Amino acid sequence: MKSRFFMLWSVALAVVCACNGSRQEKHAFNGSYEGAYLNRIAFPVGGMGAGMFCVEGTGAISHMSLRHRPDLFHEPCMFAAIHVKGLENGTKVLEKSVPDRKKFGAPGSALGNGGTTWGLPRFDDARFTARFPFASIELKDKDMPLEVVLTAWSPFIPTDEDNSGLPAGAVEYTFRNTSAAEVEAVFSYNSRNFMYVHGKGASSVKTIDNGFILSQTENENEPHHQGDFAVYTDQPDTRVDRLWFRGGWFDPLTIRWNDIVSGSIRENAFEAGSPGGSLFVPFKLGAKEEKTIRLYMTWYVPYSDLRIGAEPASRDDLPSHHPDAAKSDSIYREKAGSGNYRPWYAGRFKDIKEVSDYWAQNYDDLKKKTQTFTDAFHNSTLPPEVMEAVAANLTILKSPTVFRQYDGRLWNWEGCGDTWGSCHGSCTHVWNYAQAIPHLFPNMERTLRETEFLVSQDSRGHQAFRTNLPIRPVRHDFHSAADGQLGGVMKTYRDWKICGDTEWLKRLYPSVKQSIDYCIGAWDPRETGALEEPHHNTYDIEFWGPDGMCTSFYAGALQAVILMGKTLNDDVSRYEALLAKSKAYMEEKLFDGEYFIQDVRWKDLNTPDPVTAQSFHSSYSAEARAILEKEGPKYQYGTGCLSDGVLGSWMSLVCGIPEVIDEDKISSHLRSVHRYNLKRDLRDHANPQRPTFAMGDDGGLLLCSWPKGGKLQLPFVYSDEVWTGIEYQVASHLMFEGEVEKGLDIVATCRSRYDGRIRNPFNEYECGAWYARALASYGLIEGLTGVRYDATDGTLYINSRIGNNFTSFLSANTGFGNVGLKNGKPFVDVKYGKIDVKKCILSGVETKLISK
Repeated sequence: MKSRFFMLWSVALAVVCACNGSRQEKHAFNGSYEGAYLNRIAFPVGGMGAGMFCVEGTGAISHMSLRHRPDLFHEPCMFAAIHVKGLENGTKVLEKSVPDRKKFGAPGSALGNGGTTWGLPRFDDARFTARFPFASIELKDKDMPLEVVLTAWSPFIPTDEDNSGLPAGAVEYTFRNTSAAEVEAVFSYNSRNFMYVHGKGASSVKTIDNGFILSQTENENEPHHQGDFAVYTDQPDTRVDRLWFRGGWFDPLTIRWNDIVSGSIRENAFEAGSPGGSLFVPFKLGAKEEKTIRLYMTWYVPYSDLRIGAEPASRDDLPSHHPDAAKSDSIYREKAGSGNYRPWYAGRFKDIKEVSDYWAQNYDDLKKKTQTFTDAFHNSTLPPEVMEAVAANLTILKSPTVFRQYDGRLWNWEGCGDTWGSCHGSCTHVWNYAQAIPHLFPNMERTLRETEFLVSQDSRGHQAFRTNLPIRPVRHDFHSAADGQLGGVMKTYRDWKICGDTEWLKRLYPSVKQSIDYCIGAWDPRETGALEEPHHNTYDIEFWGPDGMCTSFYAGALQAVILMGKTLNDDVSRYEALLAKSKAYMEEKLFDGEYFIQDVRWKDLNTPDPVTAQSFHSSYSAEARAILEKEGPKYQYGTGCLSDGVLGSWMSLVCGIPEVIDEDKISSHLRSVHRYNLKRDLRDHANPQRPTFAMGDDGGLLLCSWPKGGKLQLPFVYSDEVWTGIEYQVASHLMFEGEVEKGLDIVATCRSRYDGRIRNPFNEYECGAWYARALASYGLIEGLTGVRYDATDGTLYINSRIGNNFTSFLSANTGFGNVGLKNGKPFVDVKYGKIDVKKCILSGVETKLISK
């Protein structure tokens, strides 16, 4: 196994394939992208909860999403250009040629995509390299005496959520003269005013030092139309033109390009009707000299029109343990000056000028700290497919999937639709899987627990799995999600251990205990140790009868509340008795000798029959009733091998809770999932559900299979699909259990679908782009290394599955750095902040740390 780690898996296979009519090496995991592998790249730049734009593999700016909703096909008429004086073909857009996918079949392509920059000359070749949150693009062209490197980035500093949440980004352009002669050139950056909203207020191009601001005022009673986007440089000799040619058809861009080609530098003040602005930086380079021009970008959209969720119907909808919950909406309105969502940065900065000044003044410091994170994260000996998977999905934190409201609390979508957030409310059963934020930004993660237990939980302990926006109490008129609510109990334990603040735990514990008591009463009223009553879950349906997936959550949550209760001197004897029953039920009644299954039941329960029971997007026609009589309720998995079949056990491990269920049986289940559900090619697999996540000659891990027969006519609605978040949790769990090769097999299969040719390597999608479940990838780190830090007593745990020599990344509540083993001896090398390690437990034995 070791030889495969340090030889085969250290470099991806150098397979040669035909791409675009030429022969090209296959993309290596965690390597650069060239040729056809640039096709779909779009790398997010922006702050956590602040909006984003993307830098494509060619260098183009797209996915401009600043107005508190995704806008994934928004590619503004916005471009950098270089003009080399005295050179034929010496004027080009600082991008590689436009990908073929945009020429036909894309939005607007049938009409020729007028108004874009796509018809302007570009560089011949590009090479894209990502080291999150930095992306660099090397541009070369046979006509040019210049090599150009674009570096796009925005701050990302674990434990510093404020500076990691700025509405800002940058692109640095470095020019190197490759010739033996002096080069005289003009750099320009040009943009139409894409902030303009037709018929809604007035647009203008405003002044800022060394740049311009694309601006739109609010409309009467519609403050959400207000918005500014600033573009400016660090070059004191920057010239600015705030008056593009005013005319019809394609006049503005035509005249602007004519100016660029001629080397003309225009300087005009804004006049009404100006469609855009430009900045120019003239410079000279001697032979082999280089120059970097720093381009700052900031934005400010202080209002939105978003208010989501029904208000409480009565006092019963309000939480018992948070007396101010009923006032939370009025408190927010008073602070934010609006009943709609407002971003955190609108409270931190009063306008675009303040944002821009802060970005320019703190740029060097923020870049240094961000580079410290990047260097520490990538100073790793973990397999390249794992590093690629984890880093690529950290881009989710820069996407419009993540919101941070005015008072600083986190609120999230599940993912991004084309122009809308997909599935609101920090959905508990989806965000269960996401393991990055609790370690990188633990303060932010704890606000999710506070919302779940102190805002979205009613007087019974029923927890709504979707939270209103702005955050406020909800109407409790649908099921709680069993996996989401039970997962929240485990995550409370995890977050307490990460932060080390027992006072925080004391504040939440009464609500946590109320929550587990509700779960027992709702789903295990006979206290058998299993969830017998129908229980809603992440597949958007209800499982009828006990199943391995949700009963493993039950066991994990009981274990978590026992551990927390004992710390707080609470009587947990009831939960201990139930835990023993739950363990026995899983091992004796739900394990079929190879994997865990579901015992489908719909009779002799407290809940009415499936026909009359409340459900989402489901009803029983005459045909469905016939199936009910023959097979039972729709949307079950029965004797199937479910990839999530012991998900609660994985949740226990990543939350630092000892595994409850017999490890041999857990391992057997996971090996079965790998054996039966991992497909190398899906051409013969029938998927009548949502196929494009993985289809055709793609490989992928199916959500479920029925290797022994018994597949129902209507199994649960997503059963034939492939979800990256589930691939990662299974892979991580296999690693925890010592099955490292099988885990890597799944990760490599998943990431091979996201190599840039057909899918964006930096956007794993499910029910939306930048889908939160994919953040399960962060759990791969702990799966391989067993590294976990307990801040309650300063203990560092290491349980390596990859030998006695490795280096990995560790982020704690107060700092981050590197951790690993050197010849079997543990070390910690803190790079930022502090991590107070009082003792180290290596594979269950207390061991002294060595100096790095």
